Amino acid sequence: MIITRSPLRISLGGGGTDLPSYYRKHGGFLIAAAVDKYIYITVHRRFVDGFLLKYSDLEEVGTIDEIEHPIIREALKLAGIQERNLEIASMADIPAGTGLGSSGSFTTALLKALHALRKNLVHPSELAEQACCIEIEKLHEPVGKQDQYISAYGGITCFEFLPDGRVQASPLNISEETLLELEDNLLLFFTGYARSASKILQEQDQKSTQSDEAMLDNLHFVKELGRQSQRALEASNLGEFARLMDVHWQRKKERSAIMSNEFINDSYDTAMANGALGGKLIGAGGGGFLLFYVEDKARVRNAMRERGLTEVRFRFEPEGTKLLIQ
Repeated sequence: MIITRSPLRISLGGGGTDLPSYYRKHGGFLIAAAVDKYIYITVHRRFVDGFLLKYSDLEEVGTIDEIEHPIIREALKLAGIQERNLEIASMADIPAGTGLGSSGSFTTALLKALHALRKNLVHPSELAEQACCIEIEKLHEPVGKQDQYISAYGGITCFEFLPDGRVQASPLNISEETLLELEDNLLLFFTGYARSASKILQEQDQKSTQSDEAMLDNLHFVKELGRQSQRALEASNLGEFARLMDVHWQRKKERSAIMSNEFINDSYDTAMANGALGGKLIGAGGGGFLLFYVEDKARVRNAMRERGLTEVRFRFEPEGTKLLIQ
């Protein structure tokens, strides 16, 4: 029995500049933080031949090519799996479609398990790049590289996405005191909406590819906000970081008409009216989680509870994708 886990993530600045349609021409930058909510993958050799796959659906097939789940099928091929008698199951602390990077976490956890099956050691950068290869190159999903890289690396990490495809990762240089204060003051609330990010990201991808001036100006601005957020956090200026979160969200909403909705906007305004210093919707948009920086936490929690939003309490996760049992 092999068990692996990958952390989910929140974005702290620069999100959206990790799509190939943008960084291949302009370079991308963002800060992401792994959190203590996970995707788990188990791989077990069956007594009988065939693949038994358990995720949100159930599959039992005889060959890899018959597998309907595209990521599982392509991961088995990429890892060079020769076995034909495997049971693979996934479990998640948070459901998919909620903006916390579950697809990237699923892919890195699965690849880590398959490499363990073959007794291969794999560096986080290689693991992340293989996951990106599956989702972006093989399956042509309109996604970026953030989720795969932060799930593989963990921690609070700054990523530079270079035009030649390379990714440079470096830990955020933040003091322990500031880290704990940041962790304590970030509140995460589920909006009640789960969605596929593909439609929103497809729109951004197409406009970036076509050099749409408004989209490129938006992403240039957001990339600079990411760098400003890094400087604010490393200078322990959390008030400025909170202000930049709000600026980021206001600009992010301009990318797509379906980025937000009336309920999300009203919930955001309610939190700000009750003492939140800044916030934004996590992920591609359209639903998922609202993240706020809050010093007077009781007021915001009560206001969100009255609107029916569920809080998910979290801590930062210093480790990336890891093997738990082999």
